[in-house]
Amino acid sequence: MSSSSSLPPQTLKIGIVGFGTFGQFLAKTMIKQGHITRATSRTDYSQLCHQLDVPFFRDVIPFLEAENDVILICTSILSLSEVLNSMPLRRLKRHTLFVDVLSVKEHPRNVLLQVLPENMDVLCTHPMFGPESGKNGWKDLPLVYEKVRVRDETRCSSFLHIFESEGCRMVEMSCEEHDKVAARSQFLSHSIGRILAEMGIESTSMNTKSFETLVKLKESATNDSFDLFSGLFIHNKFAQQELMNLEQSFEKVKQRLLKKMSEQQSLSSV
Repeated sequence: MSSSSSLPPQTLKIGIVGFGTFGQFLAKTMIKQGHITRATSRTDYSQLCHQLDVPFFRDVIPFLEAENDVILICTSILSLSEVLNSMPLRRLKRHTLFVDVLSVKEHPRNVLLQVLPENMDVLCTHPMFGPESGKNGWKDLPLVYEKVRVRDETRCSSFLHIFESEGCRMVEMSCEEHDKVAARSQFLSHSIGRILAEMGIESTSMNTKSFETLVKLKESATNDSFDLFSGLFIHNKFAQQELMNLEQSFEKVKQRLLKKMSEQQSLSSV
């Protein structure tokens, strides 16, 4: 689905809140496209920002007063509410588009609508890729988004154009629908990967292709922090049911195996 308006995209002033690995990853493409980026973070990234030619604000007040067109929220899922509630948002000098990139969507939507002044625009997004999967470009990688409260369509379209111009597959979807789908895909794959990690599976000298897939799933899941995994569970209302479904399905398979073993034992004893 195309997100472009008929107007040419604007060059945006984008302030990034949370300049960890993912914030840095997005910033590099935004800088490449000519957008002006600034950053603030609880961790001091001033040296890295100097290398990227990105102004770093240790103090959030001048960051908020810097007249950003867009404030991009790249915090962790678990810290989002604390970070936003600690920001003196009354210091904003102009109407601003707030965008989040968290892996859950209803939670940031609700927090943003709760803490932001009513005249601020809200766009919820989930780039469903990261520094590893997007290292060779973003072509055909999905960007899921919902225009939650958008009055300035040109500014919103200009932000979405960052992803569209890189070849992303643009998927407009409600935050609730995103979380429902993500619980069955992203959370479920993370869960199975974590279970495999607890089992300690490792590559062997006689791997089948399917086992290699399991090893890669384990490695992919454990490359992300446990905070991310727990955030996918705590702040997605559909995740608990998927975890229960996984447990119940495991038990059904186990019972079928035990039943079959019992039948075989009965036949061999005749």
